[in-house]
Amino acid sequence: MNPQPPLLLALDLTGTFVFALNGALTAVRAARLDVVGVVTLGMMTALGGGVIRDLVIGDIPPATFRDWRYFALAVGGGLVAFALSKLLNRLETSITVFDAMGLSVFAVIGTSKAADFGLGIGPTLLLGVVTAVGGGTIRDVLIGQIPTVLRSELYAIPALAAAAVTVGAIHMNIHGLATALAAAALCFVIRMLGVHFRLNAPGPPGIDADPGSTDPDPPPAAGPGDRR
Repeated sequence: MNPQPPLLLALDLTGTFVFALNGALTAVRAARLDVVGVVTLGMMTALGGGVIRDLVIGDIPPATFRDWRYFALAVGGGLVAFALSKLLNRLETSITVFDAMGLSVFAVIGTSKAADFGLGIGPTLLLGVVTAVGGGTIRDVLIGQIPTVLRSELYAIPALAAAAVTVGAIHMNIHGLATALAAAALCFVIRMLGVHFRLNAPGPPGIDADPGSTDPDPPPAAGPGDRR
């Protein structure tokens, strides 16, 4: 395996910090956790997908445990989100934007690393998507929500698009920073367009999409005096 190019490593570390912000903000807004819970959820969101990818491809111990910068950025992102939660929560789209940024970067990085280990096109695409959505899925499960990848506007599809562009660039021997940024930008744009226009992947015929799929707050539980 070739060492990760410095600029791609920078993207990976950036994605780690951004996903930690996203996970921590979700903890503050949706789960009302304390500082330990906020930082923990930020770390799980930032590191979960990469750990799953590395375990699958046999890169053991995972990169997260070999490079202190991953843990440092994940913890730092969680602490920043906790400290600035009031400010960031005033920005209605902050969680979605941070999530889209992390999704985009991790789709490219995960695909690149899977290809670097000599996997075929199918497994490479799959691991690119898993890297992108794995941390967010862990985040949602830990706070008792249906994972975003299963219910939200165009979540896995943008990651798959970025993975496909990355695989194409690798097979044409033109993969580098420019193509990585282009693939990440494509993922980000598709994801944000999906959120803005509430576009969803096709669901079962006759079943409406969940109108509250982007609301991070779970519905309140019915009290004993409620009557339906």
